Amino acid sequence: MRAEIIAVGTELLLGQVVNTNATFLSEKLADMGIEVYFHTVVGDNPKRLEELLQLTDTRSELIVLCGGLGPTDDDLTKNVLADHVGVPLVQNQEGLVALKAFFEQRQSTMTPNNLRQIETLQGGLPLPNRTGLAIGCLYKNEKNNYLLLPGPPSELKPMFLEQARPLLEKEFPTTERLTSRVLRFFGIGESRLVTELAEMIEQQSNPTIAPYAKPNEVTLRITAKTEDEISANALLDQTEAEIMAKVGEFFYGYGEENSLVEVVVSLLKENQLSITAAESLTAGEFQATLGRVPGVSEVFPGGFVTYSAATKANFLGIDSTLFDHVGVVSEECAKLMAEAALQRAETDYAVSFTGVAGPDKLEDKAKGTVYIGLAQKGKATIVTENHFTRDRSYIRHSAVMKGLDMVRRSILNKN
Repeated sequence: MRAEIIAVGTELLLGQVVNTNATFLSEKLADMGIEVYFHTVVGDNPKRLEELLQLTDTRSELIVLCGGLGPTDDDLTKNVLADHVGVPLVQNQEGLVALKAFFEQRQSTMTPNNLRQIETLQGGLPLPNRTGLAIGCLYKNEKNNYLLLPGPPSELKPMFLEQARPLLEKEFPTTERLTSRVLRFFGIGESRLVTELAEMIEQQSNPTIAPYAKPNEVTLRITAKTEDEISANALLDQTEAEIMAKVGEFFYGYGEENSLVEVVVSLLKENQLSITAAESLTAGEFQATLGRVPGVSEVFPGGFVTYSAATKANFLGIDSTLFDHVGVVSEECAKLMAEAALQRAETDYAVSFTGVAGPDKLEDKAKGTVYIGLAQKGKATIVTENHFTRDRSYIRHSAVMKGLDMVRRSILNKN
């Protein structure tokens, strides 16, 4: 079954509200074996919505409409769809009881326009709203199937999971399911990754391979269509092995949620290792990133923010006269900072950051020049020279990600 999702609301077009519903619905429909081919956003305009419905009738079998089910004059989704399919709107009696109870409980007067929320298409299957008042609906005719859901995610998600999904599974049973696996990579750009995997992508059929660029990393979603999970995992394992043979050097983890910092903290915990940091350029961003991971206190006792040469000397005990010779934006400075932090915090690892975030040069070093040091107990200190691009914020984020990856690679090499 081919599906598409229409989000209705001028606030979405104006950017006042982010369309998170489409992401949620696409994922859940894919789990059911229903492929979403199109996402569309249309304003609260009946003419444009009708034009869009005419188009969707020619290309999709399931049309999911989100939003426009409320009590105000611009909530016209049900009215437009009812005219489109040629049926009247009728009041849902269960919804009417819930609506009256809602206002009685709050001891407030119900205005007539609230009755619009409990109207549904005649002949449709109403979907109760546990967390709101607007009734949803699944309407089927000879040509198409229409699913109406409320716009607020707090109402849409429970209605879909509790009402719509079981109904869709009953009405449109399928033996096939889509199973996805997300691979995450750091240190390789999207263009290079796609180039390395070009032959696989060109010849893909089942599973499919889809790259997505994110800030300072790239993800690959591989998706298999099968009748059972065992077959799906076999296909995904084979495809993953081929991918790893080509770009496995840059792979660091799985899933949408397992970020690089979470992977690093997990590795530190598993190996009973500790970490500290001495930050100049990043001004504490590396340590703040560590701090977002629950339980990080097991491996991170604290660190140093040394933005000026004076604090580098006072906090880390570095001889300030050395900076007269090597400067603060240098490989030598990054090395000194990392080693001093390691000694003072008595940890297994210490990461240091110094460089130029811009907009101007510093010590004749161009914007984006960043030195990152990694001091390790019992090993030689590593310092990398990096040349990041874009604005200050992106340069700092790039440095943090690079520092995390240096730690990750060091732990894995140790094992």
